Amino acid sequence: MDIIVENLTKTYGSQKAVDDISFRVKTGEVLGFLGPNGAGKTTTMKAITTFLVPESGNISIGNFSTSRDPEEVKKHIGYLPENNPLYTEMPVIDYLAYTAELYGIPKDKVRERILEMVKVCGLEGEKHKNIGELSKGYQQRVGLAQALIHDPEVLILDEPTSGLDPNQIIEIRELIKRIGKEKTVILSSHILAEVEATCDRIMIINKGKIVADGTSNDLRKGAQGKEILQITVEDGDKNEVFNSLKKLECVELVDFIDGKENSYEVQSTQNKSSRREIFKLCVDKGWTLTEMAVFETKLEDVFRELTMN
Repeated sequence: MDIIVENLTKTYGSQKAVDDISFRVKTGEVLGFLGPNGAGKTTTMKAITTFLVPESGNISIGNFSTSRDPEEVKKHIGYLPENNPLYTEMPVIDYLAYTAELYGIPKDKVRERILEMVKVCGLEGEKHKNIGELSKGYQQRVGLAQALIHDPEVLILDEPTSGLDPNQIIEIRELIKRIGKEKTVILSSHILAEVEATCDRIMIINKGKIVADGTSNDLRKGAQGKEILQITVEDGDKNEVFNSLKKLECVELVDFIDGKENSYEVQSTQNKSSRREIFKLCVDKGWTLTEMAVFETKLEDVFRELTMN
């Protein structure tokens, strides 16, 4: 099932959490919904899952509208919210049986679906334990299992690896990639590596607006017109070097590089190089330029450029 969002707007008081956004996610596609905290990611996902009603716009899940057919939409969506609300006193098996009943799965199919979810989500060794006894990683797996138990065509995951250790993160990412081959998936995150490792397509939202949409390579190419340099300058006052670099006409941004003494990240203006001007500046000031390297444009750079204002 495709997800189609058209002119979606949601306001809290005087602030527009989501501001007239439109996009489409196709079946078999994993969309990474990326943005800083408060950008509008969770609000958009809650609107798609019918947990809140927007002021305007329309959302369709296949042939069903969230405004006209909310109960029908829910049947086709699996949702894992960020806080993953679970009944921690219940054994995994009992909890999955309970959620299966809530989703209206026929009684003669419940055991089959539970066994399938235990297998798919890697819960075989934990299925008889109380949820509260499980690690955070396994609790996330239980959350995914409840979201998948009714075999929905659409899966909405809000920060699915939040709070997990590195090994658990890799396991959950691999699970999402497998699931995403058959379903329509939106995965929300503020972690760049997460969406790059898991998603087919990345959409960046900032202050309720979509500011970029494409593959990670597409987004990098869009930013490649701006040269990014790492330079190290000795024999000068750090603040004077910083301010002098900023004043160069061909320089758009300057930042200190954490953990590297006397090193700076310099972003040139669109389609210009600042290497010659930086070298000349150091000669004129009597500073020693000990390093000048061109950065490959990273997704982090694209993200920062699009969301820093």
